[in-house]
Amino acid sequence: MSSVQAQVIADKLVKLPLGRIVNDFLAYLRVEAGLAGNTILAYGRDLKDFLQYCNSIDIKELQQINQAVVQRYIHILGAGDKSESSTKRALVAVRMFIKFAKLTGLIQNDFTAILEGPKLWQRLPIVCSKQQVVDLLNAPSPKEPFYLRDKVMLELLYATGVRASELAGLKIADLNFEVGYLRCKGKGGRERIIPVGKTAIAAAVEYLKGLRPKLNRPFSNDFLLLSRTGRPMGRIEIWRLIKKYALRAGMPRNLTVHTLRHCFATHLLAGGADIRSVQEMLGHVDIATTQIYTHVDMERLRSIHRKFHPRP
Repeated sequence: MSSVQAQVIADKLVKLPLGRIVNDFLAYLRVEAGLAGNTILAYGRDLKDFLQYCNSIDIKELQQINQAVVQRYIHILGAGDKSESSTKRALVAVRMFIKFAKLTGLIQNDFTAILEGPKLWQRLPIVCSKQQVVDLLNAPSPKEPFYLRDKVMLELLYATGVRASELAGLKIADLNFEVGYLRCKGKGGRERIIPVGKTAIAAAVEYLKGLRPKLNRPFSNDFLLLSRTGRPMGRIEIWRLIKKYALRAGMPRNLTVHTLRHCFATHLLAGGADIRSVQEMLGHVDIATTQIYTHVDMERLRSIHRKFHPRP
């Protein structure tokens, strides 16, 4: 192929509609990168907003996007009502999009390395005391029709630190009752093994013997947690139930499913667990994500020091 022919092809590529290139990028994330569906949806929303901004300043082609354009966009987001974490995620989406364009030959230069993002305050996650967690686990009443299911739901969340979507996707075969572990498929399809304590295992056995056979339908597909109609429980239903029992137990109003994940990690580390082991159980790719829980426990120690030291 001559240099002239290569230039003609390149000219056609850079003049592709930006929306078409974004769609190709999202398909790449799904098929090649194997990112979770919710992550791809979030990137799609961020890039839709970015394209609206580009359209507002009359940018129609990929080659018109440069460092200054992206930096102005991020500055506008930061100055508006977007949170710092949302602004950071928007920058990550644009960076990945530009890297994809360079990878596929749509542009020649990748300027993302010199982009400056918002400097985030490291926010410590909400963590409940061990007694508060016990109160939450005891919130379902044995008199309620779905007590056994909701009990195992709560026990597994705290025993393993799994996400709501991961819990919703669990099947009976994913639990090993003899050894005491579950097999979980997390973000990006990455599989991990998490130990499960005797209390959670006992709750699961009781549920499987008592309530689940009554909920089971031909379309239940061996999922562990079933709704009233026999369909697999979704993450939204799990979130709703957690809110219900948190309110009953007198927990903080902003408690979520993820709060139990935070409690799982923080209580393990406070008890002397190795941070690498906690990282594996949580399914974190980067240990820096797990290290925030060491700061949580350090804050607890500081509060004790301030309260009891004679010279605070």
